[in-house]
Amino acid sequence: MDTRTAYVMDPTARDVAAEAARLRRIGDVVPVELPGGITAWAPTRHALLKALLTDDRVSRDPWRHWTPWRDGWIDAHPETHWIHTWVGLRSMITAYGPDHRRLRGLVAPAFTARRTAGLRPAVGRLPAGLLDGPDALPPGGPVDLRKRFAHPLPMGVICDLLGVPGEMRPALRHFFDAIIDTTLPGEEAARVLGGLRAALADLVARRRREPGDDLTSALIAARDDGDGLTENELVDTLLLIVGAGHETTVNLLGNATVALLSHPEQLALVRAGRVPWTHVIEETLRWAPSVAHLPLRFAVTDIDIAGVTIGAGEAILGTFGAVGWDPDFHGPEAHLFDVTREPSKHLAFGHGAHHCLGAPLARLEALVALPALFERFPGLALGQPAASLEPYPSFVTHGYLAPLVRLG
Repeated sequence: MDTRTAYVMDPTARDVAAEAARLRRIGDVVPVELPGGITAWAPTRHALLKALLTDDRVSRDPWRHWTPWRDGWIDAHPETHWIHTWVGLRSMITAYGPDHRRLRGLVAPAFTARRTAGLRPAVGRLPAGLLDGPDALPPGGPVDLRKRFAHPLPMGVICDLLGVPGEMRPALRHFFDAIIDTTLPGEEAARVLGGLRAALADLVARRRREPGDDLTSALIAARDDGDGLTENELVDTLLLIVGAGHETTVNLLGNATVALLSHPEQLALVRAGRVPWTHVIEETLRWAPSVAHLPLRFAVTDIDIAGVTIGAGEAILGTFGAVGWDPDFHGPEAHLFDVTREPSKHLAFGHGAHHCLGAPLARLEALVALPALFERFPGLALGQPAASLEPYPSFVTHGYLAPLVRLG
């Protein structure tokens, strides 16, 4: 890649849609510079990203297939250390080939359709507690929707699934809130990641002493019974499950609520029963996906695609925010939020071998929580203009820092 031609991406991803349009004007697969000077290739078309996600010549393993990681360039440049959270975990998200199948196989049984359906009663109780329980949202406002509703619900679900004791949950929430902030200085990012791993190692130690009917205990049993799971893989797998299992849903709930309140004509259709909530969820995932850019994948060999050559050892950015607005796939009005649109085969949860195992659970949580919120507060409104909402300081995740709403 000629780094002199790389498009320098906004490190805070403040306007994913506008940047996606600029990238499409440059080309179908564009050389880009990520925060810290990391270079990658960015596909701007749905079909091209989908093809790369299923290409056996594309890996998630930086230790084997990313040149700047293997040759020490990343370690030598502290400004790049935010990337460790996204590519430096020893879990299924960074595994390739047999290692990926082994690690995914240990987690997949917890997220089958049957298991997910079985969680519905527990998921249904959480919105009721947040809306009408002792810590219920106060009428009026303004209220921070992320802090008071969108975050506690999925964090509660995933912590229940993993068997995280109540007294450990505030620390986990603190660390995860910090770790998705890709603007943190390198040393601070390393400290946060270390603290999070230590907290999860404490959870492992506790569940070894006091095993329960939870996913953490099941993974510990697999590790201790010699199923090939290392202690590092165990802790990093828990980190992945908690991170991916709650943050994507936090943003799905927040983004859907803001989108509906910003488009009252769309909300009216939903309230009238003319459009199902499933359409709202899928349109939000396409139009405002919870993950804007997912670092990183790596070319195992040279890959010729769309008139460029992605060299072996070079990185590929998962451009989920950009391809959701691709008019070639989603039509000339892809830029519009339209809940009447027939749900498309978007890529918000990935595709292929690394498709998100928790996607059905995220959809279930949204399908329960969003109707409950709008039914409980029929006069719900934004507490500030949508254009003034502050995005979460992250190059990766796509959501709002503190979306204010008024309850009525």
